[in-house]
Amino acid sequence: MGKLVAVLLIAVVALAGWFAWAVLAPVEPHAQTFVMLRPGYSTRRIAAELKSAGVIRNEEAFVFWRYIRHRSSLKAGEYLFEQPANIIDVQKRLRRGDVYFHTVVIPEGFTMFDISRAIEAAGLGPAQDFLKVAQSDTTLIADLAPDAPSLEGYLFPDTYRFSRMQSMHEMAAEMVKRFRAVANQIGLIDAAHEGAFAVTRIPWPIQPTVTMASIIEKETAVPDERPLVASVYYNRLAKKIALDADPSVIYAELLAGTYTGALHHDDMRVDSPYNTYRNLGLPPGPIANPGKSSLEAAMRPAQSDYYYFVADAAGHHRFAHTLEEHDKNVAAYRRAMRGQ
Repeated sequence: MGKLVAVLLIAVVALAGWFAWAVLAPVEPHAQTFVMLRPGYSTRRIAAELKSAGVIRNEEAFVFWRYIRHRSSLKAGEYLFEQPANIIDVQKRLRRGDVYFHTVVIPEGFTMFDISRAIEAAGLGPAQDFLKVAQSDTTLIADLAPDAPSLEGYLFPDTYRFSRMQSMHEMAAEMVKRFRAVANQIGLIDAAHEGAFAVTRIPWPIQPTVTMASIIEKETAVPDERPLVASVYYNRLAKKIALDADPSVIYAELLAGTYTGALHHDDMRVDSPYNTYRNLGLPPGPIANPGKSSLEAAMRPAQSDYYYFVADAAGHHRFAHTLEEHDKNVAAYRRAMRGQ
């Protein structure tokens, strides 16, 4: 009898020692290890995913520790493991919901096509999935631009942090939310509150203003020039002169899937409402997503009598009152480019 008790005692001690080792001994991942834990996973399924990824040593120890230390729930999401950690550390992270966020940088002037590729490059899903949302989910801006053909122009350029648990709709909504905040800040819209309800007042014509801002954004990267570029285009609109904006032709070809990376003379004849060489006035919607500076330039252009501008081969532009003056500037630009 005494021997049986001794054997049982040794077994209990050994089991306790094994359990303490399994729970307390840290495991070091072989490399950066991502684990996706989806909503609805049981504790045992979570343990199996972590064991398969090499994050924990034993599934049973994970499940038993969860049973005896059951507190708040383990949260779904994508987790990055790259430092040694034991089961206690891992469960603390899962209770906190310390999920991994992917950084997406959207520069000023990115189109929805560029943004969709950035989303995919960040590991957040196929570019085509985001593009479908950007092209169709216009309910996000229905109060601002009810006739908008897409979310183009309203996906504000910024640095975002998204998790893989977020849908493409939620990511787009975050960008539109950022647009609204900046638009309110500069007076493009007025987001007021009346009682318990938010009311958006629109002191400016949103769609044409954002469309103009998108053209300005694509024409110059120099903030100080943007009000002058805006003045050129507003002057041409007032005189019913075609805008002749090359970026609008590029966008027309992006929509058609025919852009080859460079514009040629024949491209200026592309049959599209976005082609501002063939059509008077603004295109039917923005051609990119403008930043704050371009939005402000579209709202408050410089006062000028310029009708033309061309690059000067040094990253800036030369502005002209007449076509004759403009032709001289174009010739100077071509000479400068040949001399490089």
